[in-house]
Amino acid sequence: MAYQKVNADQRAPGHSQYLDNDDLQATALDLEWDMEKELEEPGFDQFQLDSAENQNLENPETADLNLDSIQPATSPKGRFQRLQEESDYVTRYTRSAPKSNPFNFCRLLKVLCTAIILFIFGILIGYYAHKKCPSNATSSAMLGLQLYQEILETIQAEDIKKSFRNLVQLYKSEDDTEISKKIKTHWTSLGLEDVQFANYSVLLNLAGPSASSVTLRSSGQCFHPNGQPCSEEARTHSSQDLLYSYAAYSAKGTLEAEVIDVSYGNADDLKRIQKMKNTTNQIALLKLGKLPLLYKLSLLEKAGFGGVLLYIDPCDLPKTANLSHDTFMVSLNPGGDPSTPGYPSVDGSFRQNRSNLTSLLVQPISASLVEKLISSPNSRTKTGVCSPLELPNNDERIVNMQVQTVTKFKTVTNVVGYLKGLTSPDRYIIVGSHHQSAYGSYGQEWASSTAVITAFIRALMLKVKKGWRPDRTIVFCSWGGTAFGNIGSYEWGEDFRKVLQRNVVAYVSLHSPIRGNSSLHSIASPSLRQLVIEKNHFNCSRRANCQETNISSVQIQGDADYFINHLGVPTVQFAFEDIKALEGPSFLSEALFPKHARKIEEMDPIFNLHETIAKLSGEVILQIANEPVLPFNALDVALEVQNSLKGDQPNTQLLALASRLRESAEQFQSDEMRPANDPKERIPIRVRMLNDILQDMEKNFLVQQVPPGFYRNILYHLDEKTSQFSILLKAQERYQLLASNESLQEALSEVLNSINSAQVYFKAGLDVFEDVLAGKN
Repeated sequence: MAYQKVNADQRAPGHSQYLDNDDLQATALDLEWDMEKELEEPGFDQFQLDSAENQNLENPETADLNLDSIQPATSPKGRFQRLQEESDYVTRYTRSAPKSNPFNFCRLLKVLCTAIILFIFGILIGYYAHKKCPSNATSSAMLGLQLYQEILETIQAEDIKKSFRNLVQLYKSEDDTEISKKIKTHWTSLGLEDVQFANYSVLLNLAGPSASSVTLRSSGQCFHPNGQPCSEEARTHSSQDLLYSYAAYSAKGTLEAEVIDVSYGNADDLKRIQKMKNTTNQIALLKLGKLPLLYKLSLLEKAGFGGVLLYIDPCDLPKTANLSHDTFMVSLNPGGDPSTPGYPSVDGSFRQNRSNLTSLLVQPISASLVEKLISSPNSRTKTGVCSPLELPNNDERIVNMQVQTVTKFKTVTNVVGYLKGLTSPDRYIIVGSHHQSAYGSYGQEWASSTAVITAFIRALMLKVKKGWRPDRTIVFCSWGGTAFGNIGSYEWGEDFRKVLQRNVVAYVSLHSPIRGNSSLHSIASPSLRQLVIEKNHFNCSRRANCQETNISSVQIQGDADYFINHLGVPTVQFAFEDIKALEGPSFLSEALFPKHARKIEEMDPIFNLHETIAKLSGEVILQIANEPVLPFNALDVALEVQNSLKGDQPNTQLLALASRLRESAEQFQSDEMRPANDPKERIPIRVRMLNDILQDMEKNFLVQQVPPGFYRNILYHLDEKTSQFSILLKAQERYQLLASNESLQEALSEVLNSINSAQVYFKAGLDVFEDVLAGKN
């Protein structure tokens, strides 16, 4: 028999007047006693327990309420509430109680025990459910990490190895377009949407029909840049690498003059030499490293030199690097197409006649040729200790140097593919690699770069095919013309400058990921340093043998240059290096050695280092592309500024301004960033405003005037041994040499304006947030 309990609050208004008369109340009382008898019938207890369990399973968190609801006589809103509300009810309507039942006590005890058990069971369910359900922020973070790991675990070293070897087969391609087409076809086959070419006709400085040469006037001996004699047999048996030992965009011609050893060519070296010798139209014997090559060449031009023989001292290289007879290439192009400086090389653009970018004849030579020039073949080592190469001051060496190059307009092709974002498609994370140009022979390390980016695309698209998509757009770029001065990336950046200034969030560089195999070297903008530290620690926990990694903000080679120096975009790059190379002079990577596939596979035979770079870079990309609040740290930028002002003679005005910047950054971090990271307090419009501020904060540190080869973004140092602002460091040196403080005052003004701009920027951001909040209230 089924009964329905009628709630007084649920009655229709038309029924209430009838239910209040005495006859109906008596009838209701009779019905109550009939129901109590039915409750005593066998099987009703089972029905009652079953129904309670079903209700609890449906909603375990309301177990207590359901336990009450299975007892009709005690419902707080039930029809029998009148028994408690009317004190004279029993006296007015009395009837004898039913005969006592010997089983009533047992039945009541059973119901009571069941209720207690269900009550305790409900409490336990609620407790563990609450314990296992983390907060929204924690849950979101855990889901994000799980998603990233699902994507990254599909990146396998063996797949990268196969991709690398397939790319190497394109090494002898006759056309740059063929390599680009292969990459585009491969990316499209993986599912990447909207893959396209970006072609630019640019001025390239190519190797001449024959190798350059250096001839000793005293003996008449002629040598090629690698130290081999200029004989027909040597030209026949030498590799093609010999042709590509040249300085792109150097002056061309012949010069016969005295060779003067200028060591590393810094201001102190030149001041010392000019006191002893006349340097006008002479040939400088210059070591690569310690300072940007373009800066050192500018000093040599001012000193009146006519030519430069450029080499790398073996003592500056790791012992394992035997490069004494190897030739290399350098580019004297600061960036982009020399014929269209500052604007893109599109059809109709005005072309300037700039076949050479310096008045100097510059020729890279091997260390073995230097030994022949100074007539000291055994000077490299002495009692087991490396002795730097140097030409004795009292010795005179007159040589004839001949530089041959060809300047032509060629097409450089970039491959650009887009993975559109779901919620913020107008915000871009750019991932950059580079591919081999068919116009030169600069080794096959480009295949490592392209194989790593392709492995990440493959892993990402497997997840996209299942319905997932990042919040922000990821743009994958394979740049062309990198060896000639990052031409492809510069031209594309200049072409889309307005869009990129507004929309680019970060740049992740995959340029030359394997340079050694002993140490992971991470380069990151100050705002991204905390994120990189987290990823390095996580990677370290996954590896049994893990050394402390090095993270710094220093100048790097590759296509990140335009995004750092002209757009102020936060940048990160992971690469494996030799520890000894990191300990040596900086800027040796400006030399492009023809590194062949065999050498790369010797450094990473099972490609596990390639896999590590792909996963580390991939995790950073995914986090920047997916986190509601960009994982940038404003306070780290302010701290970097303060650290860069430390020195022997600190400027009190700059220190005071840097202190105010730190205060504004701390307030911004605590008042805006912390609440935004809590999903309960996250307001979409405020998150968008916050991200816009984080995205653009490094743009405040772009300065207009810097020495050649120096970064315009002053947050990046020259090397890891230098913590001061690089432009201040060089200005102070110039002040000491020339006893003029004009350049020093200019540099101080540039730094002061940058710090002030950043402080005003954060303060304005805080004011905007306050105005928005006040408007809503």
